[in-house]
Amino acid sequence: MDHRDDASAGGGQGQASAEGGERIAKVLARAGVASRREVERLIEAGRVTLNGETLTSPAVKVSAKDKVTLDGRPVAAAEPTRLFRYHKPPGLVTSHRDPAGRPTVFDALPPGLPRLISVGRLDLNSEGLLLLTNDGELARTLELPATGLRRRYRARARGRVDEGKLARLEHGITVDGVHYGAIEAEVEPGPEGAANRWISVALNEGKNREVRKVLEALGLTVNRLIRVAYGPYELGSLEKGAVEELPPPVRGADGVIGLVAGKSGRRFKAKPTPQKHAQASAAPALKVEALKRKPGWAKPKVKPAGFRPGPGKPAKPRARTASASPPKSSGARRPGPRPGGGRAPRG
Repeated sequence: MDHRDDASAGGGQGQASAEGGERIAKVLARAGVASRREVERLIEAGRVTLNGETLTSPAVKVSAKDKVTLDGRPVAAAEPTRLFRYHKPPGLVTSHRDPAGRPTVFDALPPGLPRLISVGRLDLNSEGLLLLTNDGELARTLELPATGLRRRYRARARGRVDEGKLARLEHGITVDGVHYGAIEAEVEPGPEGAANRWISVALNEGKNREVRKVLEALGLTVNRLIRVAYGPYELGSLEKGAVEELPPPVRGADGVIGLVAGKSGRRFKAKPTPQKHAQASAAPALKVEALKRKPGWAKPKVKPAGFRPGPGKPAKPRARTASASPPKSSGARRPGPRPGGGRAPRG
């Protein structure tokens, strides 16, 4: 495990070096293994070893000379930091694994991406901008309210909107014993008396289901929630399910992270949704039904795949619309159709 930025070698477990190295949770987060919190859980589960010894505490520093493994496999050196914006569709869980077996954001990501961690979360039914990174330390930094990144949402809510109550949210509000900080909320222009109204919401904290809970406390029911911006990063015209790489943040010598909101130009296309797969597989069976028929036409019969007439059996002529006049007496008929499309005269 090569940590070129580290100083001197640290000791083994229980021998954390105070002069060199970095805490193991930070190192593994930088390597894209998991977030710091998840790394601590991995250590508690006994899945991480340092120099052949199973770790039981994250209070250990490591350096370039230390060998760290996860589930018996060596952990590579930290990769260059990468940052992506993702347009999350509704119906996906922001998690690597879901105990209930629901589809996750990371299952739906297009191929060709490194192992990524989400910056914060969007709940199952929320959609819009979700930042992803391979740097667990960066993810944690961008999540913290102390970083001061403004989250902006558009919420479609049902109910009577009291603009006075919305304005008072800038002083904060307490709901079910939980205090939420200053929130900017404003009704977007729309038809008066409509059952649903769009509300623009901006906040810094981003607590669990904060927008929904706060608006519900005002008597509104949120039936659609879209995150449109996270700090300087915006959703823009990114299509649902698509991922676009952003310029990586710049770390200054003083430790301050500078964020660049421009695009780097590389876009990863969204995976087809399961519905699209189903439509594609059903398309051949729908072709016959999709044919336009005029009144009186016989309904075409669907022959099994690979069907061919037997040898010496001519194909039957297409059925003709019944004539309004009664047929003449039967008799010999000349083979083949009569010019003009009618039948040959009977004898």
